[in-house]
Amino acid sequence: MAGALTDLLGRYVPPEEYTHRYYTVRGKEFHQVFQSFPVLEPFYMEWEKNYNAEKVFWFIVDNAWIPWLSICIYLLFIFGYPSLAKRFGIPYISARTQMASWNLFLAAFSWLGAMRVVPHFFFLLKDAGFEQVLCGAPEPLYGDGAVGFWIQAFVLSKVAELLDTVFVVLRQKDPIFLHWYHHVTVLLFTWFTYSNENPGIVFIAMNYSVHAVMYTYYWLAIIKRVPDWFPTWLITLAQILQMVVGVFVAYNYYRVLSSGGSCAVSTDLLWACALMYSTYLYLFCEFAVRRYILGPWRAMAAKGKAKKTN
Repeated sequence: MAGALTDLLGRYVPPEEYTHRYYTVRGKEFHQVFQSFPVLEPFYMEWEKNYNAEKVFWFIVDNAWIPWLSICIYLLFIFGYPSLAKRFGIPYISARTQMASWNLFLAAFSWLGAMRVVPHFFFLLKDAGFEQVLCGAPEPLYGDGAVGFWIQAFVLSKVAELLDTVFVVLRQKDPIFLHWYHHVTVLLFTWFTYSNENPGIVFIAMNYSVHAVMYTYYWLAIIKRVPDWFPTWLITLAQILQMVVGVFVAYNYYRVLSSGGSCAVSTDLLWACALMYSTYLYLFCEFAVRRYILGPWRAMAAKGKAKKTN
């Protein structure tokens, strides 16, 4: 396996042999995947390689009102619009073309983000080790350069993803609790984890990957092109596994801090992380049981009862 990977990516160049060095505005050196695997460099654009995250970082830090205002508008809309639509006779809005375009855009965005962040995550595991990737300060690990850009894009995208629910409500459907709770808490956690310079690349790598598959499926479902062989439960399983990893990471934050070790995560965000991923795990498991176990079982029971009646 290792030999095949080496044949594919070429010789691994250790950090001490890099011919070019990258530094953040604060003077911290950071490494990028293509430095160790030069065969990948042509696939990175110059602006990505030299991306300076400082301006957008301070924009996120200085504008903490954005997620709060977005969430207030979001909740007012999803709980207020149905009553207004009923009162004023606003018709059902299909928005099928817009939904398809939106999900295709998010799918493409997520695939691109995953292709940048996931390789960097595994590169860091090899270069820095598990505990450093989990607990190390973000700036020297993934603060600038190509992965720095895609991490900032991820943070900002959580505001845009609120539109997912807008389409649901416009179609006069009630979003389930898991749907809107997930959008609200992810936005807050992502924004403030990043602005407080807490480690989080493991969450971003997972989320980009799961969303790449999920939004691709949603797009195909809207245009009615989902392959017959595709198991839809696979997406829910991937989401559950993502939450399991989230709980595991929160536990490791606690383990390192309680043993007196060094970890860049703040105590407040540690407990927010533990609570958020624990509730996600419960809610996604409950959803999976209702949809893929109890749902089919009740349908079969109803079918059997109808046969007996006839």
